[in-house]
Amino acid sequence: ETTQRRSSGKLGNKQAKQQASPLLLAVTPGHHPPSSSPVVLPEPPLRRAATTFRRGQWAAAMEGKEEDVRLGANKYSERQPIGTAAQGSEDKDYKEPPPAPLFEPGELKSWSFYRAGIAEFMATFLFLYVTILTVMGYSGAASKCATVGIQGIAWSFGGMIFALVYCTAGISGGHINPAVTFGLFLARKLSLTRAVFYIIMQCLGAICGAGVVKGFQQGLYMGNGGGANVVAPGYTKGSGLGAEIIGTFVLVYTVFSATDAKRNARDSHVPILAPLPIGFAVFLVHLATIPITGTGINPARSLGAAIIYNREHAWSDHWIFWVGPFIGAALAAVYHQVVIRAIPFKTKS
Repeated sequence: ETTQRRSSGKLGNKQAKQQASPLLLAVTPGHHPPSSSPVVLPEPPLRRAATTFRRGQWAAAMEGKEEDVRLGANKYSERQPIGTAAQGSEDKDYKEPPPAPLFEPGELKSWSFYRAGIAEFMATFLFLYVTILTVMGYSGAASKCATVGIQGIAWSFGGMIFALVYCTAGISGGHINPAVTFGLFLARKLSLTRAVFYIIMQCLGAICGAGVVKGFQQGLYMGNGGGANVVAPGYTKGSGLGAEIIGTFVLVYTVFSATDAKRNARDSHVPILAPLPIGFAVFLVHLATIPITGTGINPARSLGAAIIYNREHAWSDHWIFWVGPFIGAALAAVYHQVVIRAIPFKTKS
């Protein structure tokens, strides 16, 4: 039996050698493969597994890249219909929100309605508090070179709008400005009920914000104009009105463009893209018009400072800071809705 096992073992070894791989034969002493048949060295198992793994990683990465492209800006075709045809195309890659009703009594029974109003109140309160304090620090300094300067004031207004719009956009829309609310109402983005409620809460928040600043530094506040908007010496009331109209037009037009449904569909993966240009528009307008009117472009901001400061020269030009922003907001709404978005003047047959 032992002899039989040895014989079978030798036979098995011989068969194994005959069926050995070319790699084994190539390294066996005394074996010389024919020159006509090249030796093919197989890939070791570990290297083969590593290669397969790397290929899988590469395929997964490429699949992710393709997914990013499909979800990103390249998903949307740049070849869009223009003019009135744009309103009739059925293959839009975005949804246009339906126009808000003029009156919506049902809103008065909803908690979200009052929550939005509270958000507008708090946002305008914080806006006035920070910005008026910045103005007081600039106006009350003995040396203007030791303060933030006009650029710092502009950054204060623009930065606060950026932060507050980011915080409240999902609750109330982040208006923080009666002119913005008025422009969006004209474009039928919100009902008259909500627009009036927002404007009231914005004005109350502005009054409270300016009042807190006066309570902290009453002497400094009353001795340096209280942050109230007035037409600067050397400028006419017409110049001040024009500055407010154009400045508010820039702001409200930016609001319409940044919150456009088509742009939101493309840039929804970047949540700060709407507040950033709005805040930057406020910053730039302040740089341009602080020397003229102190930059209103926000009737609530002008009203809050005027009520708390309560001096005659603050009220003499106050109408400019309501009429100018409302005209600018109306012009921006008409331009965006009629020209840019091409509202059709005739229905399709």
